[in-house]
Amino acid sequence: MAIPSGQTRSRAKAKLPQNPIFEGWYADPEGVILDNKYWVFPTFSAKYKAQVFLDAFSSKDLVNWKKHPRIVDTSAIKWANMAMWAPSIVQKDQQYFLFFSANDIQSAERNKVKDDTMGGIGIAVANRPQGPYRDYLGKPLINHFYNKAQPIDQFVFQDTDQQYYILYGGWGHCNVGKLNADFTALTPFPNGDLVKEITPEEYVEGPTMFIRNGKYYLMWSEGGWTNGTYKVAYAVADGVMGPFEKIGTILKADENIATGAGHHSVINVPNTDEWYMVYHRRPIPNFDRDHRVVCIDRLYFNADGTIKEVKMTFDGVKRKLK
Repeated sequence: MAIPSGQTRSRAKAKLPQNPIFEGWYADPEGVILDNKYWVFPTFSAKYKAQVFLDAFSSKDLVNWKKHPRIVDTSAIKWANMAMWAPSIVQKDQQYFLFFSANDIQSAERNKVKDDTMGGIGIAVANRPQGPYRDYLGKPLINHFYNKAQPIDQFVFQDTDQQYYILYGGWGHCNVGKLNADFTALTPFPNGDLVKEITPEEYVEGPTMFIRNGKYYLMWSEGGWTNGTYKVAYAVADGVMGPFEKIGTILKADENIATGAGHHSVINVPNTDEWYMVYHRRPIPNFDRDHRVVCIDRLYFNADGTIKEVKMTFDGVKRKLK
């Protein structure tokens, strides 16, 4: 679906940076650098039953984007039938592992019947970032409601010791688990738990993590994803396990630009201290729950390592990779 006129700026000559960065209704973008290109892996923003595939986009300069349609869909993931959400990608051993959630499974605590375990967080694998991807496990990696967290909104993080962790969780709970060497299961912690809860104050969903100057930044979304209350907050700790105490909110609605800004990721240009936030927002005016678009703006830090408020723009950014 095309974005209505007025939400993008037409350029008569050479294309200039702009937000949204590409056309279409998308959300929950994972921004990464793979094979010396920028990549964005978003959720297709539509009714749950229409969310049966994932697209990807690549660029050399954050301005000119190539669409890679249907890099994976439910024909390849037999246990998934709808609500494919929030991809997170990792390159490992010459392969690309795409983590995603599917089916919007519900718990007995919420549906008053029983836990639904036919869905959750899965993994697809391919030999190229653009796929095609195939089901890696043939089943979900996580399909239980540990610590009351819905298994959605996964982010895979590699620590400085090369250990991979998965951070995830909806319904106001954030968990972290250790991935085993071949990504086929979670490695239990010493006490036998598969995951540990690291939920900071006011967390709702959409965790992401990065390291800067030896500090671990946990970021997440607050508010309601269907409206203008959605926003991004963060905390800082000395390791993956925290503890994480909220420092503040850094991305929120701007009545002159857009509302409902959140569920983001962060790109750091290699060998620099340049940082970019890749996020979704709701155009103004907005006429549908699922009308969300992907944007990129700069992320700046104060001298003490705290993060400055991110200013949403229509102008976007441009940054070529060498």
